Amino acid sequence: MAKRPVVRGRPAVRRPRRGAPAGVGTHSTRIVVSRVVLVLALVIAGARLVQVQGVEAATWSEKAEQQRTTVINVQALRGAITDRNNTQLAFSAETRQLTINPDWLREDWKKSPKDYQALDLGKDYDEYTQRMAAYIRQLLGSGLNETDLLNRIRASGKYQVLVRNADPSKSAQIVKRYRSITQEARQQRIYPDGTVASNLIGFANWRDDQKPPGVHGLVGLENAWDDQLKGTDGSRVVDTASGNDGLELPGTTRDIETAVPGSGLQLTIDADVQYQAQQMLDNYKNVSGAQDGSMVVMDKATGEIYALAVTNSFDPNNTENVPLSAMGNPAVSNPFEPGSVNKIVTAAGAVEYGIAQPDTVVDVKSQFKMADRTVTDAWSHGDVQMTLAGIIGKSSNIGTLEMAQKIGPDRFVDLLTKFGLGQKTGVGLPGESAGVVPPRSQWSGSTFANLPIGQGLTMTLLQMTGMYQAIANDGLRVPPRIVKAERRPDGSVVTPPKPDPVRVVSPQTAKTVRDMMRAVMQKDPEDINQNGTGYPGALAGYQVSGKTGTAQQIDPNSGAYSNSLYWITFAGVLPADNPRLVVGIMLDKPKYTSGPAESRSAAPLFHQMASYLVQHFSIPMSATDAPIQKLQLP
Repeated sequence: MAKRPVVRGRPAVRRPRRGAPAGVGTHSTRIVVSRVVLVLALVIAGARLVQVQGVEAATWSEKAEQQRTTVINVQALRGAITDRNNTQLAFSAETRQLTINPDWLREDWKKSPKDYQALDLGKDYDEYTQRMAAYIRQLLGSGLNETDLLNRIRASGKYQVLVRNADPSKSAQIVKRYRSITQEARQQRIYPDGTVASNLIGFANWRDDQKPPGVHGLVGLENAWDDQLKGTDGSRVVDTASGNDGLELPGTTRDIETAVPGSGLQLTIDADVQYQAQQMLDNYKNVSGAQDGSMVVMDKATGEIYALAVTNSFDPNNTENVPLSAMGNPAVSNPFEPGSVNKIVTAAGAVEYGIAQPDTVVDVKSQFKMADRTVTDAWSHGDVQMTLAGIIGKSSNIGTLEMAQKIGPDRFVDLLTKFGLGQKTGVGLPGESAGVVPPRSQWSGSTFANLPIGQGLTMTLLQMTGMYQAIANDGLRVPPRIVKAERRPDGSVVTPPKPDPVRVVSPQTAKTVRDMMRAVMQKDPEDINQNGTGYPGALAGYQVSGKTGTAQQIDPNSGAYSNSLYWITFAGVLPADNPRLVVGIMLDKPKYTSGPAESRSAAPLFHQMASYLVQHFSIPMSATDAPIQKLQLP
C-alpha cells in the first residue's frame, strides 16, 4: 500500500470531533463577548445621553452658564459732603486694591523661570520678589513698608492684600508688569480738613463684610445719610476663564447696568467758623483744665448751625486706633445741668406774665428757704434790694426763686416746654438726647427750688443755645438745622422740610429780656455792685446780651452735689441791639477751685469767639454803647 506524502513545515490540522462545539476557548469566543459588552455600553451611553440632553438639559445648561459667566458689581461713587460755601469736607476717590496669590506665584516660577528671566525681573525667586516689592513701593510712595510688602509676597496661602488704596493709573502699571498681581476696584473716603467737623460728619470706610463690599458710613452724618450718599450700584456680566484664577475674558462684557452716584450733602456749617471754634475750644480747655467742652454758633433767624465744636476731635482719615466712644458728639448726646443760664426762663416768665420789668425792685433776702432746702447766693450778702436786671445780671439764686414763685410751677413748666427742654431738637444728628425735665406729677417740695436756678434738670448744649435763639429771634424758637440741602445726581436740589417754629414769648417780652441781659456784660468803673457776672465777655463797639452759668455736678462717691466738680456755661447774643448770632458754650469739670480765672467762667472764651465772628461775617458795630443798668440799690 502506498504511503501518504508528508508536507514538512506545516503541522497537521486536527478536525474536531463530530458533535463538539466549535471555537470554545478560542479567539472567536472573545470577539463575541467583546461585541456583547460593546453593545451594552452603547445602550447605556445612549440612555444617559437621552437623559442629559432631554430630562436634565436645562439643569446642565444652567450649571455651564454659571461656570463661565460672572456678575461684576460696580459700586456707585459716594456723594461728597460740603459746608454752606461748598467747601469739601468729605469726598470719595476711585482706587484699586492690589492682591497676590503667593502659592500660585511660587508654582509658576518653578514651572517657567525662563519667562521671568527673559523679562529681566530677577535671576532667581528671591531677587524677583525683592524687585517686585521695591517697584511697588517706588511707584506708590514711601508710605509703604517694603519689608512688609516682601513678607506678604512670600507668604503662604492663596490670597494676600498688598495695597488697599492704590492710584488706578499706577496700579495698572503694576498689574501689567507682574502677572501674579491682580487689582480690584475700590473707593477711598477722603476728609481734606482732617478733624474739622469730624464730630458731625463721622466717617465712612470700605467694608469687605458687606454684600456687596463697598464704602459704608459708620458714625455721624455719614451713617445717618448713608442711603442717600452711597447711591445705587451698577453691574456688568463677563465671561471668566476656568480654574481658580477666574480671569476676565476680553471682549465678553455685556448686560451693563450703569451705577448712579450718591447724592451730595450740603451742611449749614461754615468750615472756617467750625475750625476756629474747635481751635479756641481746645486751647481754652487746656487753660481751664477742663475735661472736655463744646461750643455752638447758630443763626438767630433760621436756626442754621454755623459751628458745632467739641474738644478732642478725631481725624477720620486715620481711625485705626480711635475707639467708637471717641467719635460721638457730646454737644447733642451728653446732657448736663445748665446752672444759671436756665434763669432766662424765669426772666422771660416774669416779663411775659406782667410780674416785673427790668427796673422792678425786689427785696432779696440773705437766704431763701423752700421746702427742705435753704438756698443762698454765690456771694455772701445781707438783705439787699435788687432790680430784676440785677437779679439776672448778678445771677442771684434767691431773687430768681422769689420771681419763680410768683410765676408758679404750672406756668414755669409750660415755659420749659416752649423753650424746647425735655424734647429732642430734631436736628438730625445721630445719638441726640432729649435731656430730662422731671414730670410735673413727680415734683417734690424742693423740685421748684432747683429748676429755676438750673439744677435738677438736664439739657444738651444745642438745646441751651436754642433757648437763647428764641430770645434773640423775638420770642420765636426755630429748631436748629445742620443739613442745608441734598444735591441729587440728576442735578436737582432737595431742601429738607423746615420744622415749625414755636412761639415762646411775645416779641416785646423777648426784646425786653434781651436788653435786660446786657446787664450781665456790663462793668461799671465807679461801682462794683453794678458789675455783671459776664463782663469779661464784653466786646468793644458791640452791644452783647449774655448769661453765665455754674452748676455743681454729682460726686460719684457720695451721691451728693460736689463742691469741686462743676459745669461752666455761657450763652450770648451778638449783637444785642440787632441780633445776628447766638453762641453757646459748656466746659466740663474745669479746675474750678484751684485753676485760673478761666476755670470759673466761659465768658472770656465767648469774647474770643465773638471777636472772630464780627470780622468773619462783617457785622457792623452797634450805633451806641449799651446803657449802664442799675443792678443793686445802695
